[in-house]
Amino acid sequence: MSQQMPERIPGGGIDLSHLAAARAPQTPGAPSTGAVGAPGAQVVDVPSLVLDISDATFEQTAQLSSIVPVVVHLWSERSEASVAFSAVLETLTREFAGRILLARVDVDANPGLAQAFQVQSIPTAVALVGGRPVPLFQGPVPEEQVREIFGQLGQLAEQQGVVGRVSAPDAGAEVPAEPAEPVIPAAHLAAVEAAERGDYATAVAEWEGVLAKAPADAEARAALVQVKLLQRLEGLTLEGVRADAAARPDDLDAQLRVADLDLSGGHVEDAFLRLLDRFAASDDADRAVIRERLLELFEVVGVADPRVIAARGRLANLLY
Repeated sequence: MSQQMPERIPGGGIDLSHLAAARAPQTPGAPSTGAVGAPGAQVVDVPSLVLDISDATFEQTAQLSSIVPVVVHLWSERSEASVAFSAVLETLTREFAGRILLARVDVDANPGLAQAFQVQSIPTAVALVGGRPVPLFQGPVPEEQVREIFGQLGQLAEQQGVVGRVSAPDAGAEVPAEPAEPVIPAAHLAAVEAAERGDYATAVAEWEGVLAKAPADAEARAALVQVKLLQRLEGLTLEGVRADAAARPDDLDAQLRVADLDLSGGHVEDAFLRLLDRFAASDDADRAVIRERLLELFEVVGVADPRVIAARGRLANLLY
């Protein structure tokens, strides 16, 4: 089946919904995926790891997203920031040596793609993984943050079974080893180890202990809300959560679980809308619970994400 140019791809910030996806409730019988670079993974030759594409060549390039993540960078020579950011993306794409492909789109010369990706500012970057869009950046982002997001993009691709590689003259002859794992601060080690072994209750307690000693530790706070989400979803099934919510529409806990489920599966707007509508119709006691849950989910997604900003604005209007 050929890959068509999208009619509309919503804008957005960094999509971190996959942080919970690895341990979210799964549909029984869902296939598992292999590791990036696994034996037998498909390798495709391309002219370069950085391609300049157009409205006419988008389809061909998008098909490669079934092999590796394709990062579509929408830029313009009119914007010095987008030109500079392009250099950052090119450097990091080559650093990943064939596990990510960069497709550059000059929005001035390609209005069809600019419209399809709903470009509101430049630079804008959206990844394609298996033909599906993953919003990444709007506006320039520091190099270290791009490197981190590229690593997370590789993890998401693995979960989706996109485990191949592209080979190009500028990729080098050898596939380098995976990027070195970041050094974990000693204060975080016990919490990280507990989360990795699936002991979410201990991980939550450990992260709370870290924050008690260092309330300004943003990394610990982000990890805590993510682990709490995984803990709430542990042992649940998609069918069970949705059936329970449908059977008990007035039960707040059931509706909170559906919101958790939606967000963990990437349906961020659905999760926020469910909770905001419930907030509008609730009494003060339930409102306090819903507000606390919303604030946690905002941190899971990222407070700079446009979807969070919009939801936070509506929450403020409902409060005041």
